[in-house]
Amino acid sequence: MLPRVLEPEVMDTPEEARDYDAMDHAAVNRAFCEDVLALLPNPGRVLDVGTGTARIPIELCALSPSAEVVAIDLADHMLALARENIERAGLASRVTVAKIDAKALPYPDGSFGAVLSNSIVHHIPEPAAVLAEMWRVTSRGGLLFVRDLHRPETEAEIDRLVALYSGERPTDPAAALSFDHQRSLFRASLAAALTASEIAAFVAPLGIPASAVRMTSDRHWTLSAVKT
Repeated sequence: MLPRVLEPEVMDTPEEARDYDAMDHAAVNRAFCEDVLALLPNPGRVLDVGTGTARIPIELCALSPSAEVVAIDLADHMLALARENIERAGLASRVTVAKIDAKALPYPDGSFGAVLSNSIVHHIPEPAAVLAEMWRVTSRGGLLFVRDLHRPETEAEIDRLVALYSGERPTDPAAALSFDHQRSLFRASLAAALTASEIAAFVAPLGIPASAVRMTSDRHWTLSAVKT
């Protein structure tokens, strides 16, 4: 197994935010939200941890009329684009954006019917505290749903996944430059990711069984647990 190579915890330059928002994650985001709603059809008050540019809250609200989302992140430029995206989608009354560190959430225990996170764990050097905080603010009967990249075992597997999911390099010079940056971000994220077994070890002290963490694609693990 490759050793984990950390990347910055906060992606907070205009270029990083713009390139991240430009990535076509529509199908992945829709699948994420559909999987959440299959487990919890009426999530009510939702916390989205590491919201980035708020694509998950927007998709969730499009699929679930009852959802109201608090979307948090630490990156100012990501949050600026998130506010623009939320306003453009007409969801300012249902999605609230805040700059908050997930390692110390300012919410009482059991505040949210669903706590979600998509592709933020690999940015966190020591994710145990974040996972514990997310579980703490999940209500009884509520859902903790976290999905992220799985670290490959070899450099060759990283190469394969990057080539498979990056698509063709554009011929336009400006578009090609953005493509190269997006590709490098994906590679770095795979190298910084955790494995399903590592995540299972982190959540075991919370009383979450290892069976709650499983591989759900060739590059993703998912943690799905209902708090009893």
